[in-house]
Amino acid sequence: MTKEFAVPPVVFPSVGNPTVATGGNIQQRRVPIAPFQPPRPSNSGIPFMSFDIGSAAATTAGPIGGGTGPIGGVANFDDEEPLLDELGIHPDQIWKKTKSILNPFRVNPTFHKDSDLSGPIFLYLSFCLFQLLAGKIQFGVILGWIVVSSIFLYVVFNMLAGRHGNLNLHTCTSVIGYCLLPVVILSAVSLFVPQNGALRFGIAGVFVIWATRACTNLMVAVADGGEEHRGLIAYACFLIYTLFSLLVIF
Repeated sequence: MTKEFAVPPVVFPSVGNPTVATGGNIQQRRVPIAPFQPPRPSNSGIPFMSFDIGSAAATTAGPIGGGTGPIGGVANFDDEEPLLDELGIHPDQIWKKTKSILNPFRVNPTFHKDSDLSGPIFLYLSFCLFQLLAGKIQFGVILGWIVVSSIFLYVVFNMLAGRHGNLNLHTCTSVIGYCLLPVVILSAVSLFVPQNGALRFGIAGVFVIWATRACTNLMVAVADGGEEHRGLIAYACFLIYTLFSLLVIF
């Protein structure tokens, strides 16, 4: 036997939130409301919180640190230093230091008092490039020899100078890197010299003596306690640049 239940009709109103009364039972249908949103102030102190493009543009006008806007204003790059100076790269000083190496008989140590690694890195990349043109991929070998040579000469110099030695590793690496210029020139010249022959060894010997003399003079000039041991320092420099020249010859 089927039992029938009296189900009140459901009415979907178009607007509002009406109530439908049927048989004394009241049914209400809730209308979804928007989520809570905080009231937006008319004059917000932070432009990106007000969502007002016009007010944000107006409040960001003015120079850095002294603008009329609340957040300091737009950037003014007139008083900013050049990017190379901020990175510690000074092309004029690099050129002066490099030019001072070109004359092995009168090396000016004044520019090398302020050591840097920008010039040595440039010479290192140039040396690697010329070796690459010769068919030799020696980036890691050359970099490793520069590091070992810097530590070797740093230890030798300070052991010879004793208590009076004030050579630091940064200055030693800078001097060795700049005095690598004759070896870089040798690497470029060797591209046009026959592989086998006494001429190649003779040219390499001239450039090694050039680099050794320049490095010895700079080491004695930029640090104290090396004048008495100039011969031993020159021998250490000769060994260093001979190793670099062997990369070019063979």
